[in-house]
Amino acid sequence: MYTVIQVGYLLAAVSFILGLKFMSSPVRAKTGNTIAAIGMILAVVLTFIAALVFENSSIKITNLVVLIVAIIAGTVVGKRMSDQVPMTEMPQMVSIFNATGGGCAMLLGLIEANITNIALAGVGTLSLLTVGMATGAIAFSGSILAERKLSGKVKDNREKVTVLTARLLLISLVVLPVLYFSGFQPVNLTVFMYILAAIALVYGVLFVLPIGGADMPVVISLLNSITGVATAFAGFAIGNKVMIAGGILVGAAGLILTVLMTKAMNRSLLNVLAGKFKKSVAGGSAETAQEIKDISVAETALALSFAQKVAVVPGYGLAVAQAQHICAQMEQILEKRGTEVDYIIHPVAGRMPGHMNVLLAEANVDYDRLKEMEEGNEIMSQYDVVMVIGANDVVNPAAENNPDSPIFGMPIIRTHEAKQVIVMKRSMSTGYAGVQNDLFGMENCSILFGDAKVMLQEIVNQLKLI
Repeated sequence: MYTVIQVGYLLAAVSFILGLKFMSSPVRAKTGNTIAAIGMILAVVLTFIAALVFENSSIKITNLVVLIVAIIAGTVVGKRMSDQVPMTEMPQMVSIFNATGGGCAMLLGLIEANITNIALAGVGTLSLLTVGMATGAIAFSGSILAERKLSGKVKDNREKVTVLTARLLLISLVVLPVLYFSGFQPVNLTVFMYILAAIALVYGVLFVLPIGGADMPVVISLLNSITGVATAFAGFAIGNKVMIAGGILVGAAGLILTVLMTKAMNRSLLNVLAGKFKKSVAGGSAETAQEIKDISVAETALALSFAQKVAVVPGYGLAVAQAQHICAQMEQILEKRGTEVDYIIHPVAGRMPGHMNVLLAEANVDYDRLKEMEEGNEIMSQYDVVMVIGANDVVNPAAENNPDSPIFGMPIIRTHEAKQVIVMKRSMSTGYAGVQNDLFGMENCSILFGDAKVMLQEIVNQLKLI
C-alpha cells in the first residue's frame, strides 16, 4: 500500500506540471486547470488513505470527519464565489484564494510547533517549520490587504515610517529564529512561534501597504510565489511530497511571472514594492501644452466602418466600465463587414496577471484575436484604426522618446504608429505614473470622452445604421 500511495503522489505531482504547461496557452488553460484539479483530488484521497492505514490515533476518525466536512464546505463556498464573482472583481477573488493558502501554511506551522518536541527535533526541521509558518503568515495578511486595496477600501501609504517599520520587522523575522535556535530560548517553542506569526502578519500588511494600484499584478504574483514557498517548506517539515512539489511549482511560476512583469514595466522589484517611480529631471519632463482633438461617436463609427484592419488595446478602464461584452459585440459587427479585428494585450494591463485575457474570455472573444505586445507592435502600422479603451501609461510614447520621463524605458504598445488612434477616456486625468501622455497630442490621435460602456453601445448602434 505504501508503494501505491507514493506512486499516486508522483502522478499527482506530474498532473501539476502538466496543468501548468497547458495553462501557458489561453486555448488550453481550462484543460490544464482540470488536469491539475484531478491531481489535487488524487493527492487528497491518498492522504486520507494513508492516515487510515498508517496512523495510529484514537481520534483519527474524528479528525477525518472534520476534514471531510471542511472540504465539502470549502468546495461549496468556493464554487459559489467563482460562479458569482464579476470579472472586475476577479483580482480580489484571486487574492482571497491566495490568502487561504498562506493561512493554511501558517496554521500548519503553529499546530506542528505545538506538538513538536524541541529537544528531539533537529535545527533543520525547526528552521523549515519556522520559515513555512512565517512566509505563510506574510502571504495571508498581505493577500488580505491586497484584496482590500483592490476593492478601494484601503489607500496606499508610502510614509517613510511605514517602510522603516517594515524593514525592522523583516530583520526581526530573520534574527529572532537564529537567536532562538542558537540556544536563547526565554519561552517555549509554541509561544515563540505565535510571537513570530504576529510579527509576520504585521509585516505582510506593511509589505503591501506602499504598493500602488497599477502595480497590483506584480504584488499578486509575488504573494502567490510566497504562498508556494510557504507550502513547500511546510511540506518539507511534515514530509509531504505533494506539498513540496506543488509548493515549488507555484513558488517558481509566481517568481518567474513577477520577474517578467517587472521587466515589462522596466522597473526593479524593489522599486515596485516601495511604490516608487523614477524621479524626473528638473524641467526635463515638464508637461507641455497639448492640442487635444476630440471625436464624436458618429465619427468614430464612420472611421471603423471604413477600416480594413482594427486593433483594440484594453486596459483596466475596460474592466471598471464592464464594457467587455459590448466591445465583443462591436468586434462581431465589424468582422461581419469584412474588417479584421485584433486585441493587443500589454503584460501588466489590469490588476492581476492575465486580467485582460480573462476579461475578454468572459465575453467569448476568440483567443486567436488576442496578440501579445511584441506581436502587435510589429504590425502596428498596418492598422487603420486603433481603439485604446481604459489604458494610459502603456501606450505613452514618452516611454520611448523622452529620457527624462519617469516611465522612460518601459515597453509600450506603439499605438502612435497606427494610421488613426481613438482613445476612450472619461477625462484627461493621468495614469498611475502621473505624467502627461504624449499620444494624446499627436496628429493621428483623437479622444472620445465618456464612459466606455456607454460610448461603445452608441458606437454599436451607429454601426448598425451605417
